[in-house]
Amino acid sequence: MNRHSAHTPPGPRAWLGLVVILGPVLLVSMDGSILFLTMPSITDALSPTAGQALWILDIYGFAVGSLLVAFGSIGDRYGRLRLLMTGAAVFGAGSAGAAFAPNAETLIACRALMGVAGATLLPSALAVLSELFPDARQRGRAVGIFAAAFAAGFAIGPVVGGALLGPFWWGSVFLVNLPVIALFLVFAPILLREVRATRTGRVDPLSVVASAAGLLLTIYGVKHLAAEGFSVPAVLAGAAGVALLVYFALRQRRLEHPLIDFSLFRDRTFTIAIITGLLPLAAWSAAAYLSGIYLQSVLGLSVLHAALLALPGAAVLTLTCIVTPAFVERIGKKKALVACHFTVAGGLLLLLPTTVTGGVGWYVASTVIAGVGYGISFSVVADTAVGAVPAERAGSAGAIAETSNEIGNALGIALLGSLAALLFRLQGPDLAPTLDETLRLPGLLPAALSDAKGAFVTGLHAAVVVASVLHAALGAAALRWLSRRPADDLPADPATDTAPEPLAGKI
Repeated sequence: MNRHSAHTPPGPRAWLGLVVILGPVLLVSMDGSILFLTMPSITDALSPTAGQALWILDIYGFAVGSLLVAFGSIGDRYGRLRLLMTGAAVFGAGSAGAAFAPNAETLIACRALMGVAGATLLPSALAVLSELFPDARQRGRAVGIFAAAFAAGFAIGPVVGGALLGPFWWGSVFLVNLPVIALFLVFAPILLREVRATRTGRVDPLSVVASAAGLLLTIYGVKHLAAEGFSVPAVLAGAAGVALLVYFALRQRRLEHPLIDFSLFRDRTFTIAIITGLLPLAAWSAAAYLSGIYLQSVLGLSVLHAALLALPGAAVLTLTCIVTPAFVERIGKKKALVACHFTVAGGLLLLLPTTVTGGVGWYVASTVIAGVGYGISFSVVADTAVGAVPAERAGSAGAIAETSNEIGNALGIALLGSLAALLFRLQGPDLAPTLDETLRLPGLLPAALSDAKGAFVTGLHAAVVVASVLHAALGAAALRWLSRRPADDLPADPATDTAPEPLAGKI
C-alpha cells in the first residue's frame, strides 16, 4: 500500500507504539548534550586533558553521526525492531560503564559505545513510526511529536545533568538511562511489529568505513590544529579524512544501493532542509556548551542555577516542534525554513552583550528566540526526509535527517568550540589550555584571572557571530533559491485529511 494514500486513522496501538519509541529517542538526543553542564564536575573527578575533555563531549556525536546511515540501511534490510532491541541493550550497557568509569580513557570508550548503539536506534525508530502512521496528515503529527522528543532531549539534557549533580555524583547522568531502556525492552516486542524492506540490497562495508573514518580524521585534524597549533600529524589526518569523504561521496554514485541516495539532493527544498538539520544543531551545541562554561566558570553560578536558566529556551524549543507541522501546513516549507534561520541568527546575536561581570538576562533571551528556530529545524527536517521516499527506504532517508542533526551537534563543539579555544589560547594569560584548567591553578593572580575570563568571553562572542552569519546566509539562500511549489505550500486537502502527495523526486 502507498503510505501517502492510506486514509485509515491510526488506532491506540499506533499511539502507544509511538510512546514506546520516544523513550530511546529522548535518551539518544539527551546524551548528546547532558554533559554540557556536567563537564566541570567530570574534570574535577577524572582530570582529563584539554583534548580528552573535548573527546568526552564529541565522540558520542561522531559515533552516532558517522554510523546512522549505515544502520538505517541495515535496519531496512534485516529488521528494524531487531536492530532497535539490540541497540537499546548495548546503549544501556554503555551507559552503565560510563557511570562508573575510573578514568577519562574509559569514559571516552563508553561514550563511543553509546554512540554506536545510538546510531542503531534513531533511523529505525523513525522508520517504524512511518509504518505505524501511513496516513500523511497523521504521520506529520507523529513526526512532529517525534521531533519534539528529539529536540526536548537536546534541550533538557543540560537541565537534567545539572539537576542530578545537586544530590548525586557525576555518574548519575548516565544511570538515568537504564530505567527507560528497561521499559523499552519490555514493551517494544509487544507494541511494535518487525518490519523490513523487500528490496534494499546489501550494505557496502567500504562505504561504512570510509564515511566513519573520514569524519573522525577530519574533525580530529581540525580540533588538534585549533587547540594545539600547527602539526604535521594533524594536517595529514585532516587531509586523509577529507580524501575519504570525497571517496565516499563518489562511491555512492556508482552503487546500486548507496548508503546515501545523493539524487535526493537534486531537490532544493530537501537540500536546504538537510543543511537546516546540520547548521542549527552546530550553533545550538556550541552555544549551549560555551554558555554553560560561561555561566559557571565566568559568572560563578552553581550548576543547578545554570540548569534552571536553560529551562525557558528548552520549553520554547519543545513547544515549537509540536506546533511546527500545523505552522508548515499554513505557510509552507519555504517560509518555515527561512524563519528558522533568521530567528536562530537573531537569537545568537543576543549573546554579544554578555560580559565577564553579567549577562544572565541576555543568555535567557538568546535561548528563547533561537529556540523557535531550533524547533522549526527539528520538525521540518524529519518530516521532509520521511515523506521524500517510498516506505521501504524510510530507514535510510530518516538516517540522512538524523545524521545531519548528530553531525551538526558534534561539529558545533568541534569547530566552533575549537575557534573559541583558539582565541583563548591566543588572547588568554597562556597559563593553561582552557579556562577551567586556568581557574584551578594555585596562586592565580587577579589580573591573570580577569584576562582568562575576558579571553573566554571573546571566544564565545566569536563563535556565536560566525554561527549567526552562517544562519543569515542560509536564510537568504532559502529565500532566493526555493521557488514556491504546490507540493510545498498547499495545505492538506480537507476532504481526505491528507497532505498533497509529492511528485517523484519532489518534496
